[in-house]
Amino acid sequence: MDNLNYGIIGNCRSAALISDTGSLDWCCLPQFDSTSVFAKLLDEKKGGSFEIITKHNYEIHQKYHRNTAILITRYSDGENTFEVHDFMPRYHKPNGKYNAPPEIVRYIKYVSGKPRFSVLYDPKLEYALGQTSNHVKRDFIVSLTHKQKFDTLFMYTSFNKQTVLKGEEIILEEDGYFSICYNEKILKPTTEKISLELERTKIYWLDWVDRTPNYKQFNSEIMRSAITLKLLTYDKTGAVLAAATTSLPETIGEVRNWDYRFCWIRDASMVIKVVSELGHKNSAKRYLQFIIDLMPDKDEKLQIMYGINKEKTLTEKTLDHLEGYRGSQPVRVGNAAYKQRQNDIYGILMDVIYEQLVKFSNDIENGEELWSITKGIVWIVEKHWKEPDKGIWEFRGEDQHFTFSKMLCWVAIDRAIKVARMFGKSRKIEKWTILEQAIKKDIHENAWNPEKNAFVQSYGSRHLDASVLLMESYGFIHAKDPKFVSTVHAIEEELSNDGLLYRYKNEDDFGLPSSSFTICTFWFINSLFKIGEEEKALAHFERLLGYSNHLGLFSEDIDFKTKRLLGNFPQAYSHLALIECAINFSRKKSEERILESIS
Repeated sequence: MDNLNYGIIGNCRSAALISDTGSLDWCCLPQFDSTSVFAKLLDEKKGGSFEIITKHNYEIHQKYHRNTAILITRYSDGENTFEVHDFMPRYHKPNGKYNAPPEIVRYIKYVSGKPRFSVLYDPKLEYALGQTSNHVKRDFIVSLTHKQKFDTLFMYTSFNKQTVLKGEEIILEEDGYFSICYNEKILKPTTEKISLELERTKIYWLDWVDRTPNYKQFNSEIMRSAITLKLLTYDKTGAVLAAATTSLPETIGEVRNWDYRFCWIRDASMVIKVVSELGHKNSAKRYLQFIIDLMPDKDEKLQIMYGINKEKTLTEKTLDHLEGYRGSQPVRVGNAAYKQRQNDIYGILMDVIYEQLVKFSNDIENGEELWSITKGIVWIVEKHWKEPDKGIWEFRGEDQHFTFSKMLCWVAIDRAIKVARMFGKSRKIEKWTILEQAIKKDIHENAWNPEKNAFVQSYGSRHLDASVLLMESYGFIHAKDPKFVSTVHAIEEELSNDGLLYRYKNEDDFGLPSSSFTICTFWFINSLFKIGEEEKALAHFERLLGYSNHLGLFSEDIDFKTKRLLGNFPQAYSHLALIECAINFSRKKSEERILESIS
């Protein structure tokens, strides 16, 4: 497979990736950050998969059931046809709670003729660290491993279990199913019950999408991205994952391979801002509670990232027995970046707190706690904003005075002032305004490079950085300000490669960057749109959409030459930025139609 041609299914507890040929190549159970039960994605031979195998004369087509997270793979040789409907159950129970078990369902739908297929059922528990053995029992196939710890996986099916395990041919004459479960079921499933689970899950997603506004342009792209962001949320705590995978390389054969199955305060806050823009306030409220729970003592013990169950220690280690995606080692679990200081997270967080107070002011149950967090953030920023840090791109070398970090320190104080105004705290406003003005003045004096005619990556630097494009989005500078316009043009000239953007081009801890960071291209498109180059922005946007995979999904990076997707997948950053761009274009189109109707 030359590209990340995968679909994601999930239920806000875990997720799975299924290839365009119907091979289940990645899943961790019982939750997102558990050890893998299928990891062919990271090792073709050892990782483990669950494959649907047909003869070569079968054509395979894949799509999502419209406005759902149910993936349909259709196999047909013209006369004989069947479909696999892959999903992870998620629906309301009578008590109002969600049913979202650690379970993958592969519903086999008979369509016509007498289709024939076989399966390769080859789970490898615990990251394939030891031997996994499969045993046929009366009601299920159980998979066992003892290497790291004792672990089990259960597979229920309507087909003959020995036939399945031996990979023998199945002739399909009616619907059937495979149900892969982390826990043994109390009641044995049937095809009818599994069919009902499918319909209930379908209704859940259709109802969720129905609560999302429709847009005049790019509506299907917005909806697919919104569903993807929802799939990367963890219901139990409100955490938002950066991506569903670990160690998919930014460049094939290099070592920029990271575990993204954690909650970065920055990424998650940006996601929640977009999700609340789409009207899904429950996700926003759960995430705010996640943050409140992490800051119980009003002190500065806020890390840049946490485990999805609020874990603070995310020790990084390598799985050297796995060859990595396309041979790209190391395969990492855990992420050492949790120890870094990144001063921008306070501004990102204050922005999302302010946005939620504006949008849901009549429905915020924890206003007093949010005010305490606001005061705490101001205290931290006042104490530390002059200090260097690792920056948004998590440089592992020496700390620097990154422009983005300074700008987000300004955002923290600016939003805190707005929150103080909402709560009628006039004494704080006066004091905080002095600090806000001081930070703004410092940035204009030290981040502006007159030779480059642009805001640069860090104080005193000559390097450009795509992150400074967010200055306008966060309200630091007006879109038509000559300084911002010239910064956009300078970044286009230096960082754009055939319309795709580098994050930066200067050497970092691992050498020179060699792939495009997808969110940066979306930021660039938004910036072009804001400075008035709307047709150019739209052309770039439509071209970038063409680089998604066959299901409209994006990873973290894109190869400049081949345009193949690289990096962890699907990437929350990429899809939240896609939504922001698409909404801007759609609103513009709506405004034009209104003006046309008036004239």
